[in-house]
Amino acid sequence: PKFKAREGKLFFPELKRKIDFYFDRNRKNKTANLYTYAKAFILIFAYVSTYFLIILGNQSTFFTLTLWMFLGIVFACIGFNIMHDAGHGSYSKHEKVNYFLFLSLNLVGANAFLWETKQNGLHHRFTNLDGIDEDIDIPFMRVHTNQKWEKYHKYQYIYAFPLYTVTYFLWVWYADFKKYFSGKIHGQDIGEIPLSEHFIFWLSKFFYIFYIIVVPIYFLGFWKFFFGYLLLCATCGLFISVIFQLAHVVEGVDNPITDQDNQIKQEWAVHQIQSTSNFSTSNWFVTLFTGGLNFQTEHHLF
Repeated sequence: PKFKAREGKLFFPELKRKIDFYFDRNRKNKTANLYTYAKAFILIFAYVSTYFLIILGNQSTFFTLTLWMFLGIVFACIGFNIMHDAGHGSYSKHEKVNYFLFLSLNLVGANAFLWETKQNGLHHRFTNLDGIDEDIDIPFMRVHTNQKWEKYHKYQYIYAFPLYTVTYFLWVWYADFKKYFSGKIHGQDIGEIPLSEHFIFWLSKFFYIFYIIVVPIYFLGFWKFFFGYLLLCATCGLFISVIFQLAHVVEGVDNPITDQDNQIKQEWAVHQIQSTSNFSTSNWFVTLFTGGLNFQTEHHLF
């Protein structure tokens, strides 16, 4: 699809000019600051310490399962606060630093290369566009006016949240492999995958299997691991789903469709404003927890 810009394309250049002026006037850096790095350090420390407490702590079953749930929250926070900024190239001025931090997504089970292709190549270009934006293609859910309505959809307000709990599990164990072997993301060709990314894909998947499955089974036994890992997946899946659904599939957000000429009759930047939604912008904890993703409109524009 093509975006049809307004005559003169005045909106986005003027907006960017004002944003640049704000950073220059206040002598602010557009990349991460000490606060961001401190948060990353705390999250990595929580990730490592919680993991070793689970496998070596010899805790009660209840406390161990609680730790698995907490680890699921930490996984989500690493995605929100480290991987996401690095994946968009905004964590550091140095590309290698961004790439290294971006690989934190592989550490928690998913694949950075495939995420970047899907997110930067499709979601951020064609936000909320049915048939292209995979984020609004959810099995058993109808979140776009262009999607076919089924009778069971009238109950989706009931089953949506249980469905969200399997998001992370399906991402790690199904979606990544489907994209990798098919060479497509939601029907769109990925293109040639670099040899290094093939290596990273398999190395990180096997490492994830080793440290998140094999080692816990050895130390905890199968059933303690099994229920713990289910809780991790459910907690992480619920958190990431709710955050991103709040940004795109709530009341007042545009559901764009293309015309007969395969055009979206709107400037790209205006389309981003109309198809995204901010939430809880005055809540410091939500901003802290989500890495600023509650300011979704600003995120999509910049």
